[in-house]
Amino acid sequence: MIRMLAVVAALACAAPAFAQQPAAPAAKPAARPAGTDPQNTILIDTSKGRIVVKLRPDLAPKHAERIKLLAREQYYDNVPFHRVIPGFMAQTGDGQNQNGTGGSKYPELKAEFTNTPFKRGVLGMARAQSNDSANSQFFIMFAEGSFLNGKYTVIGEVVTGMDVVDKLNQGEPPANPDKMVKVQVAADAK
Repeated sequence: MIRMLAVVAALACAAPAFAQQPAAPAAKPAARPAGTDPQNTILIDTSKGRIVVKLRPDLAPKHAERIKLLAREQYYDNVPFHRVIPGFMAQTGDGQNQNGTGGSKYPELKAEFTNTPFKRGVLGMARAQSNDSANSQFFIMFAEGSFLNGKYTVIGEVVTGMDVVDKLNQGEPPANPDKMVKVQVAADAK
């Protein structure tokens, strides 16, 4: 009995010491999913959360380089999703006019079409009538779109954040468009 009281007394004395221990720092959210190449991963922080994109320079090297260049120049920061069509895609990337009619200061890109299928989460480059007219705008597929296969350049795929894409305000244009608040190459992320 005396031993039991001694143990309880020792624990009571030790409790304040345990309580004063500093809490372990909270884990920082990962900048990019494990297994992705930081030089070819784009972090898109939106008004609804983060979208992480794995670029595909193996499919479209010139287009992937353009996306990274524009991200590094902060061209995409605060650019709206100007077309969000349910069951089809969400389009953004017009840092010039912010309504789908503009492009960057760089020349248009030659098409880099492949047989890679347009399915949920795939990123494609938007273009005008000419196959070789992609510049800065891109879209994220909500669902399969086989009618685009071989006609638009696939530049990547969402690896995390499709739940964020699903929450984007809809419309052509949306009444209150969500924005890409900050876009950065994962290797450059701070």
